Amino acid sequence: MEFELNPTIGALLGFAAVTIVLVALVVSYRVVLVLTGAKKADEFPRRGYEPPAFIQRMTDAHMNCVENLPLVAAVVLAAVATGQTAVTDPLACYLLYARIAQSAVHSIAVNHWMVLIRATFYTVQIGILVWWILKLAHLI
Repeated sequence: MEFELNPTIGALLGFAAVTIVLVALVVSYRVVLVLTGAKKADEFPRRGYEPPAFIQRMTDAHMNCVENLPLVAAVVLAAVATGQTAVTDPLACYLLYARIAQSAVHSIAVNHWMVLIRATFYTVQIGILVWWILKLAHLI
């Protein structure tokens, strides 16, 4: 049986992939430290450990993905279950692009302008989700 990947499901899978890539990068950093003997595997406590700023920002970006993935999944799965992916397909790639951009900006730096840029990409994602919910519920 052949399956065609529509943009809506592609965006959901992409969102999950971004989440996985971010955590894989953080884990890779830790693995390198352990394999080179710079740290022991049990020297990464949940609290009190201060990784380099870039790794902390990447961890924060990952957690932001984890927090938002269920929202995206719920809306996308509602669209698929009700046969309304025609509502979500046109903006699906933009949702994913905004997530990738937000995660990249989040990982690069934290300053006034970067936070504003990151917030803009997040607002785009939330705006798309709200639009989809309203359209799927036939409220607009």
